[in-house]
Amino acid sequence: MAGNPRNGRPYRRLVASLRAAGGPCWLCGHNIDTSLDAKHPMSFTLDHLVPLSRGGDLLDPANARAAHRRCNSARGNRATIPQPRASRRW
Repeated sequence: MAGNPRNGRPYRRLVASLRAAGGPCWLCGHNIDTSLDAKHPMSFTLDHLVPLSRGGDLLDPANARAAHRRCNSARGNRATIPQPRASRRW
């Protein structure tokens, strides 16, 4: 029985490289504070461009993106990026 692949060294290395790059959230475009606790809604998470449930590769760097936990959760397993709501101030 194999363990959780997200606990393996290759996955942790991928997460560390994205965190060290310090890029913005690919979903909302805002900066990610990497010093926040992992449970904080605006903390860093690794998101997959092609969701794993839709055939995306867990360890492919081309499929990995930096995202806020809240943005990543709101997107779910949809392949499209949720569009920001329009402002009522025209």
